[in-house]
Amino acid sequence: MRLGLLGGTFDPVHYGHLLMAESCRETLHLDHVRFLPAAVSPHKTDRPAVDGHARADMIQLAIAGCREFSVDRRELRRTGPSFTVDTLREIRKEQPEASLYLLMGADSLKDFLSWKEPTEIAGLATIAVCNRPGQPHPSREQITTWVGPEIAQHVQTVQMPGVDISASEIRARALAGKSLRFLTPKAVEAFLDQHQLYSGKPKTVLARI
Repeated sequence: MRLGLLGGTFDPVHYGHLLMAESCRETLHLDHVRFLPAAVSPHKTDRPAVDGHARADMIQLAIAGCREFSVDRRELRRTGPSFTVDTLREIRKEQPEASLYLLMGADSLKDFLSWKEPTEIAGLATIAVCNRPGQPHPSREQITTWVGPEIAQHVQTVQMPGVDISASEIRARALAGKSLRFLTPKAVEAFLDQHQLYSGKPKTVLARI
């Protein structure tokens, strides 16, 4: 079992996230990819994220019909910051036979040494790094400079289509009442409209799952 793990706030999920997951699935021959929405991201403290279960619901809508993808809500059930190393340890204990692949963008790898127990993370999972939009994937020399030779040996690079979409752009467009068409799946767009997320208007109460 080759299992890909894509964590993040997904605030909201968009086509960039989905293309990263699919590019890694195809290139690395992954059997399955799990999306792991963070309850509290230790790397994004500038603004509170939208309710975690709403973000997870949007991912579920975005991947509907894709049997190789699923949503894992374990980080939403934990208190405090959502540390990747804790999640990997749990999954490794549950599935000791699986080969784990941690999916991320090159910008995240640049900051990887600031993560909790980065060496332990590299020992638990192969780190699959995708290029930033409009840029080639980082060279082996760049990767070694960012994370050091010990961790670099656990890094694989994946080329993905250069689609420059950001969650912050989507939030800003929603707040301004602009179109979100072709930035995120239509079902997610409808969910945002239904619950008035990011619009600055009063939000409906969302059920917990």
